[in-house]
Amino acid sequence: MPSLTLKYSNVINALARYLSSQDLMEKSRLDPRHFTRDRKLTFPVILSFLLSGVQGAVQSELNTFFADLRNRAESIRKVSAQAFSAARYKISSRVFDEVNRELIAHVEKEISIPRWQGLRVVAGDGTTVQLTMRKKGIRSIVSGVAFGLYLPGIERFLSFKLQMGSGNERQMLFESIDELCPQDLLLLDRGFPCRWLPAVLIARPIHFCIRCDLSRGFKVVREFLRSGESERVVTLRAPNRRDAEDYDCPWTSTTVRLVRVVTPNGRIHGVMTSLLDAIAFPTAAFAGLYHSRWRIEEAFKRIKHRLGLEHTSGLSWHAANQDFGAKVSFDNLNALAAYVATDAHLDPDSPYRINRTQAIQKIKEKVGRWLLAGAATTRQLKSLMKEIARDLQKLVPERTNPHHPQPKPHLSHAYKPA
Repeated sequence: MPSLTLKYSNVINALARYLSSQDLMEKSRLDPRHFTRDRKLTFPVILSFLLSGVQGAVQSELNTFFADLRNRAESIRKVSAQAFSAARYKISSRVFDEVNRELIAHVEKEISIPRWQGLRVVAGDGTTVQLTMRKKGIRSIVSGVAFGLYLPGIERFLSFKLQMGSGNERQMLFESIDELCPQDLLLLDRGFPCRWLPAVLIARPIHFCIRCDLSRGFKVVREFLRSGESERVVTLRAPNRRDAEDYDCPWTSTTVRLVRVVTPNGRIHGVMTSLLDAIAFPTAAFAGLYHSRWRIEEAFKRIKHRLGLEHTSGLSWHAANQDFGAKVSFDNLNALAAYVATDAHLDPDSPYRINRTQAIQKIKEKVGRWLLAGAATTRQLKSLMKEIARDLQKLVPERTNPHHPQPKPHLSHAYKPA
């Protein structure tokens, strides 16, 4: 059976071929005349540069990127930041939707996805971002919402969206629902419950598990949580007619199962699920299932604080969308490397886990050569995986740290690395 390192090599090389393909360029360039002449900043070079986890000043990142391509320690000034800025606007802002979709397809082909009771677990959530934009020559801070669907079992994003303004996470979820299939189980936090959402998901059909609280939402949920019962099958009122028309769901009542979940620190949550079979899906299994949703919170923290999501490489929504997609795809490559390194070098029962933050810089130095020079050989990857596996952190089971509101731990765009 091929090793995971070989499979990772196959994934990287397949992605490299896709970045250089005419098919991707035709889908993503904004004018047929773009990228028809021989230039230093070709279509695959621009995408590979963005996929290298750009965080600092663009000129410094470009110099380092071209030095890494030649495997040199000193930086190389081959192109200017202004040339890169002009070239990037010839490419669709959503180009990395296609790139990540191709990456996911190859991962699923090469590596089996962990499942829960036969279902692929998908967590959905959003996070607010503060981005620096320039309008009419004036810089200002603009709010936005980043939304993603995430696979906690293998630690990678399935899809992602960036929206200007305060946004609506339910609407963004609805717009992403075509990424899901009947073999998926959607995990959602307490901000999502509403009458139309269970109706939409059951009509698809897509299984779900959604947290519900006493302080908001359905009367039947409040009655259940106060009753002391461990589970109950209830009927939710039909969504109102306008929501049924807007979200293309039946204007009928919905049957769901409510389950009481007790966290390790003793807090009680109610979850609403479409999994009605109490034998196939016992009550005790839902605590661990819902806890796995926390991995998407960690993923957003990594992209915002370790990959500098708010330190965009351009002052427009076009650039912000490209950066968000590139950093999500880069994080997927990093997650897959950690998964492979864990399989190759750590005991399954080890209390230690790969330090994903330390792995970021190691992947960043290599990804350009992987994607442009075909350097993702099994021999080189084995050495890299061994190096990644040296940086570990101890995992303490069932340890929880209360979350307290605090200022952002990362600096604003004005203070991004030079």
